[in-house]
Amino acid sequence: MKDSDSPAWLRWGLLTLISLTLVLALELLHLPAALLLGPMIAAIVLVVSGVPLTLSNPAFILAQGVVGMMIADHLPVDIFHEIAADWMIFLAGTSSTIITSAFLGWLLARSGLLPGTTAIWGSSPGAASVMTLMCEDYGADMRLVAFMQYLRVACCALSTTFAAWFLGHAGTALHHTDWWGIGSWTGLAVTVILTAVSPFLGMRLRIPGGALVLPLILGLVIKITGIIPIVLPQWLLGLSYAVLGWGIGFRFTPRVLRHAARLFPYILGAIIILITANGAFGVVLMHWAHVDLLTAFLSTSPGGADSVAIIAASTTVDLPFVMAMQVSRFLMVLLAGPLLARWLSGS
Repeated sequence: MKDSDSPAWLRWGLLTLISLTLVLALELLHLPAALLLGPMIAAIVLVVSGVPLTLSNPAFILAQGVVGMMIADHLPVDIFHEIAADWMIFLAGTSSTIITSAFLGWLLARSGLLPGTTAIWGSSPGAASVMTLMCEDYGADMRLVAFMQYLRVACCALSTTFAAWFLGHAGTALHHTDWWGIGSWTGLAVTVILTAVSPFLGMRLRIPGGALVLPLILGLVIKITGIIPIVLPQWLLGLSYAVLGWGIGFRFTPRVLRHAARLFPYILGAIIILITANGAFGVVLMHWAHVDLLTAFLSTSPGGADSVAIIAASTTVDLPFVMAMQVSRFLMVLLAGPLLARWLSGS
């Protein structure tokens, strides 16, 4: 029987089994963000092998909402004062990634390897889903843009995870995690309702990156006002991390890979150069901002803000600094990314 003929429950059961096995293996290696990385690798392996698996869009949107609320819960209430006080550090940190990625995209576009404005849109650092959805209106190949965006997200997730391991920042042991503890049932009820509604409202209002941004904003309002605690059980976070990992992995379908096969070495090379360059920026940031090397490396990582947040939350880095830098760049890309793409591509 072909993989496509097997029942859906069997395919999902196989995915879950492989995901859990990889999570446990990564935990034994003390790698952080095992709950994101294991499902992501499992999804890539199965989809590339021809096992037909798809994730419903609402599930992916809900998972982003949970991560947005988690980011808000970890940010201090005076985060905007900190950004304003050290605005030069945050401006330099975010601009370095954006300028480097734009330059690499411009070089790919000039090479003629990619059609239309594809290279520019595919090289934008962050806001992967937004750039993928917007690019087709400007003459870009949506399939290649999606491939470039999510390949970068996957590579950054792998590189930051192994950087954390190499620098001695072991992940939080799952067997020491309180999976079912609830600090406030009222806080849980309000948090769950907001997390279930706000991502879809953000999409409905056409807020760029709304599935992540609106829950983050509402979470910050709750945090600043102190009217009620944000309560996110560990099982909900773990499930959301797995869903995001699957959502990233499912992008690498055989059809997309065949479409991008000829260009894969060039795209991967540009991503490696970008990660390396931002690692160098991280060394500069470490000395300038007086933070540890992994905090600086995660702050300048050109991966998705959601995946970086998951990795940072599972290590001992300065999470508020990392997320302040990531959110600052995320918002800058949302505001300036489309304009920059149009300008560089001359469209």
